[in-house]
Amino acid sequence: MERISDIIESIANEKGLDIEDVKERVKRAIVNTARHVYGEHYEYDVVIDANKTLKLYQKILILSNDDERLSEDNEHFISVKDAKNIDSSVEIGDELTYELSLDNLGRTAAQTLHKELEFHIQRLVEEKIFQKYEELIGHVVFGTVVRVDEQENTFVEIDELRAVLPRKYRIKGEKFKVGDVVKAVIRKVYTDKSLGIKVELSRTSPKFLEALLAAEVPEIKDGGIIIQSSARIPGERAKIALLSVSPNIDPIGATVGTKGVRINAVSKELKNENIDVVEYSAEPVIFITRAMSPAIISSVKIDGNKAIVSLVSEQKSKAIGKSGINIRLASMLTGYEIELNEIGGSAKTSGSENSEFTRDLRSLFGED
Repeated sequence: MERISDIIESIANEKGLDIEDVKERVKRAIVNTARHVYGEHYEYDVVIDANKTLKLYQKILILSNDDERLSEDNEHFISVKDAKNIDSSVEIGDELTYELSLDNLGRTAAQTLHKELEFHIQRLVEEKIFQKYEELIGHVVFGTVVRVDEQENTFVEIDELRAVLPRKYRIKGEKFKVGDVVKAVIRKVYTDKSLGIKVELSRTSPKFLEALLAAEVPEIKDGGIIIQSSARIPGERAKIALLSVSPNIDPIGATVGTKGVRINAVSKELKNENIDVVEYSAEPVIFITRAMSPAIISSVKIDGNKAIVSLVSEQKSKAIGKSGINIRLASMLTGYEIELNEIGGSAKTSGSENSEFTRDLRSLFGED
């Protein structure tokens, strides 16, 4: 026990842990060992003194002379009368402490202490790993594929753990093999009782698109441009709304880059997903008009959570897009159910089906 500080420092350095955290876990392990050796019903305290020596104390609570608990458990409690014979300054409610020997507890106690230390240090390591990855939710990570199971879930080695990229969060058409380097965003971190810490990755989340843009566009990373919202149909098309915090920064130009070099780099990582970049506006009419690009909109009327978009017939196909992809993404990006109203005709394209499709799509990908 005279070397306990050296042991604590050694564990902290080896595991990359904070010394104070390790110290608290060591104290907890020793208290549990004392309960096993001396008895569960006692109160214990562990102190590391100025000489870096660890000492174990048993604590006894001081009670009034007529307290009924004195007759039930004289070893756990002491009357104030008897306590004052030891220390005249004590009062009811104070605690007396007695040092217990740790030197001659025997092999059984040593084995118990070893198991307790192993358990508590391992829990501390797991807590730190969990905290580390929980803070990385929404961030891009790299890893090497170590296994692909029969359901085509891809297991990726990332630093000190193995993460999983489920098939449903993989871009359509993608396939990975052992040895491939995979880039993905951390979607979820949780603890499984039998398997421990589980990290779930995604390449279909709008957060993956946002993280890739932040890595590619310095103005986004530095906060000069804010990603207000984004929407994706993975592997096909995406829309992203940007807001500049400075009049000197063109959000679209900075994000697209010279000759499209920045946006193309992100698109390539997403299996050539087409990315529409629009400037965000706090005015819903303006925002919806921009989100419907490349269609040219004549007018927008807001009715609760519905936006009635009027346009000439020549723009209708552009507004809807191939398989309805443009209007669906615009609805997801803005949060409005969009209904098309063709000027000069009686036909209306309802946004209700689009809204249901959007909800189904979000449910399918499990993304917000």
